[in-house]
Amino acid sequence: MKLFTYYRSSASYRVRIGLNVKGLAYESIPIHLRKGEHRAEVYRDVNAQGLVPALIDDTQRAIPQSLAILEYLDEKYPTPPLLPVSIEDRAQVRSLALAIACDIHPLNNLRVLQYLRHTLQQNEESVTAWYRHWIAEGFDAIEQSAARYSGQGRYCYGDHLSLADACLIPQWYNARLFGCDLARYPTLASICAHLESQPAFIAARPEAQPDAE
Repeated sequence: MKLFTYYRSSASYRVRIGLNVKGLAYESIPIHLRKGEHRAEVYRDVNAQGLVPALIDDTQRAIPQSLAILEYLDEKYPTPPLLPVSIEDRAQVRSLALAIACDIHPLNNLRVLQYLRHTLQQNEESVTAWYRHWIAEGFDAIEQSAARYSGQGRYCYGDHLSLADACLIPQWYNARLFGCDLARYPTLASICAHLESQPAFIAARPEAQPDAE
């Protein structure tokens, strides 16, 4: 199994968590986003979008998009599961995961921030304000959902690890880097403190990756 990844990529971070939770060995193939390696033709042949992550399992067909990869892993390697049993619970977990992966992260990923800095000529103060604004917009809602659905403040939904947890931790990690006000999210803070103490999450951290700088 091969994972095309970048140590600072939140989407790659999600997939590393999923692989570790399921105990799956994989070869890490770094694609350095800041050096433009994702734009090279050799990588575009793997993933036409030129984004990370991409996963190659036991065929030569690469799977792009982190949530597609995580659901693929959950279907092919179902233990331990990343989604609950009932369709209602699965829908709730997916909604939490998508709120992070589709509503928060795309507005704050590297290519958007670089566009703000270089094309729109925004200074770092403005870029940081942009980042913090969209974190607050997203986390305000997710905090309410987690407060309602988290069993004992250890997981986003119920009493078991899920897809939502794999999405939350990378976004929380980045929010800390940007100095976001996280004191206003006590439920999320409790969940993240628990998850970040778990071996599968520790091993997935950016600084633990072979391409970390």
